[in-house]
Amino acid sequence: MRRTPWFYGSVGIAIALAFGGVVTGFVLLGDSWFQLLMAGALGILFTQVAFLSHEAAHRQILASGPANDKLARLLGNGVVGMSYSWWANKHTRHHANPNRVGKDPDIEIDTISFLDTDAASARGLRRLITKRQGWLFFPLLTLEGLNLHFLAVKHLVSPHPVKGRFIELGLLVARFAIFVVPVFVFLPLGMAFAFLGVQLAVFGVYMGASFAPNHKGMPVIAPDAKLDFFSKQVRTSRNIRGGWWATWLMGGLNYQIEHHLFPSMARPHLAKAREIVIDQCRHLDVPYAETSLWRSYGIVIAYLNRVGLAARDPFDCPITATYRKV
Repeated sequence: MRRTPWFYGSVGIAIALAFGGVVTGFVLLGDSWFQLLMAGALGILFTQVAFLSHEAAHRQILASGPANDKLARLLGNGVVGMSYSWWANKHTRHHANPNRVGKDPDIEIDTISFLDTDAASARGLRRLITKRQGWLFFPLLTLEGLNLHFLAVKHLVSPHPVKGRFIELGLLVARFAIFVVPVFVFLPLGMAFAFLGVQLAVFGVYMGASFAPNHKGMPVIAPDAKLDFFSKQVRTSRNIRGGWWATWLMGGLNYQIEHHLFPSMARPHLAKAREIVIDQCRHLDVPYAETSLWRSYGIVIAYLNRVGLAARDPFDCPITATYRKV
């Protein structure tokens, strides 16, 4: 796949300048509550860097695989604060079997249940959440940033072998020293916690809102189903309309179908590939899913609520509840 160094160089410079602007704003604002605006801006910028780390991990940015790996690890661990090795393992399995039960880690139980069987097995607090998980999805995303940091540390201190463990831990420590420590040094304690809370919330919502439309609410593949590569990738993926602004907002994830078919294709080429893929889908009679961003969120919420019905008592209705007491 042809690389586009001019594009990624421009994006990198723009993000670096934006970081510089946030740092300048942080210094000038002092202990003002307007610092929360800087925190929100950081949440957006960290997500944009996460998009670049994702693209480097897919060999889209630099010429060689090892160079892309190093860049992805530097951006993912050193800037965003995630674990590159944890994410790469999880994401590779997802790309190989999107939405396949027992194979795709992205549909395994976390706080949210993506399968009826998982929702039906929910107990305690998770059951309460699962019953209304569609409506709770975006509020829960405010905690996803913290969860991603937790999973990074959990993965890197676990006893199982981790390639580059100490490099990744070193990058996380450096990020903590460069980003977190100054917040508590220069801001009052309460404001510092509020700053981190806003940054983590914006980061979590932005990440989740960018990745969720891609596959949630699309067909789920049974463990023993036989599908060819093209059908498997297209039928389980959804594109988002919007052109250049959607591409910027979602880091190229709006062309999810093309990304799954050509994972090493650089972001600027995905729009052109879309036309070819649409023609091939017509030829093979394979459905090509594409919708607006807001409509995709509606689909995701409706799907999660539908799955969440499995966690509810089938006799939990007002009339039944009344007569049950008699």
